[in-house]
Amino acid sequence: MRSLIDILRGWSRHELWRTLGLQDIKSRYRRSVIGPFWITISMGVMVAALGIVYGGIFDQELADYLPYLAAGFVMWAFIASILTEGTNVFIGSQGLIKLLPAPLSIHVFKMLASNAMILVHNLMVFVVVAVIFELRPGIELLMIIPAVLCVLFNGVWISILLGLLSARFRDVPLVVSSVVQVMFFLTPVIWRPEMLINKRPMVLELNPFYHFMEILRAPLLGDFASTSHWIVIGCITAGGWITTLIVFEIYKKRLAYWI
Repeated sequence: MRSLIDILRGWSRHELWRTLGLQDIKSRYRRSVIGPFWITISMGVMVAALGIVYGGIFDQELADYLPYLAAGFVMWAFIASILTEGTNVFIGSQGLIKLLPAPLSIHVFKMLASNAMILVHNLMVFVVVAVIFELRPGIELLMIIPAVLCVLFNGVWISILLGLLSARFRDVPLVVSSVVQVMFFLTPVIWRPEMLINKRPMVLELNPFYHFMEILRAPLLGDFASTSHWIVIGCITAGGWITTLIVFEIYKKRLAYWI
C-alpha cells in the first residue's frame, strides 16, 4: 500500500522531522528570555491554582490530590495538543508540501516530535510536585515509556486522519477543538474516576480519553494500569490504523489540491 510506504519512508527520515520539531518549538518562543521553559512555568502555575481550588471543592488532601492533578493535567495537555495540532498538520505545512518532494507523514512525525519534547518539559512540573510531597513511584514508573509510545503510535493515525479531513472540510478543526474542551470535563483529569464510576460507569467506559489517561497517569502515581484499559486501547489502535490506511490510500493524491 502506498499509504503504508509513505508512513515508513517518513519514519526513516527521523533526523529531518526531529530537527523540524525542535525548530517549531524554538520559533514559538523566539526572543524570549527563558524560551520553552515558559511551557513549564505556565503548566506549574495552572496545576498549583487548580490544585488549591478543586482540592477544596472536592474536599481532598492536598498531598494526595496535587500529584494526581499534576500527572493528569500534564498528560491531558499532551493528548489534547496532539488532537488539536493534528487537525492542522497538513494545512499548516502547505508550503512545504507543495515544494518539498517528501513523504506526507514527515509533517505528522514533526508535530509528534514537537509534542514529545513539550511533554518532557511539562513532566518537570510533576517531578517538582512529587519531590515536595515525597511521592516515590517504584518499578511501575517504567510503564510510562510504553504508555507514551502507545499514545504517539496512535497519534500518527489520528493526525493523518484528522489532517486529511481538515484539509477537505475546514470546519473539522473547530469541531475537534470544541470536542476536546468538552471531553476535558468528562474525563477524570481534575476529578477521580471513583467519584463517578459507581453512579454512571458507562460515561467512563465509553470514553476513549479515560483509558489513555489511565495508562499514562498510573505509572507516575506508582500504580499499574488495569489490563482492561490496554485491551480497549488495543482495539482502538487496530480499528484506527485500518481506517486511516484505507482513507490515506484513497485521498493521499488529492491533499495537494485541498490545501
